[in-house]
Amino acid sequence: MSYMHEKQCCHRDLKPDNIIYQPETGIVKIIDFGFAICSSEKLKVFCGTPSYMAPEIVQQKEYNGQAADMWACGVIMYYILVGILPFKSGDERGLFRKIEKAEYPIPVNAEGKRLSVEARDLIRQLLQPNPNLRI
Repeated sequence: MSYMHEKQCCHRDLKPDNIIYQPETGIVKIIDFGFAICSSEKLKVFCGTPSYMAPEIVQQKEYNGQAADMWACGVIMYYILVGILPFKSGDERGLFRKIEKAEYPIPVNAEGKRLSVEARDLIRQLLQPNPNLRI
């Protein structure tokens, strides 16, 4: 992500399905660049997978693609550490409402144990609804 973002490029559809991990080498690869774009300007296209979309995208505002990618990284990190997606609803409108408010359960792992303070803090910084404050 860092390399792409340095080149003013963003993926816009980050999710576990688009990440390949090779355990024998420890290499992580990002795939499926169908929505990727290189631009230093604000973007307008509503795209991506709903559960991983940043609040500014679901609100259909102009957005910074790199900040939207970092939000998706937060959703992925939550999913990897907790085992469920942070934002769930029976319908897309409810899902988008939770995303806009960054309303998610305090993360615990599959055994019901709280995540470390550092992991919770990183998730909080990635799932920051204000893209200007998001890491």
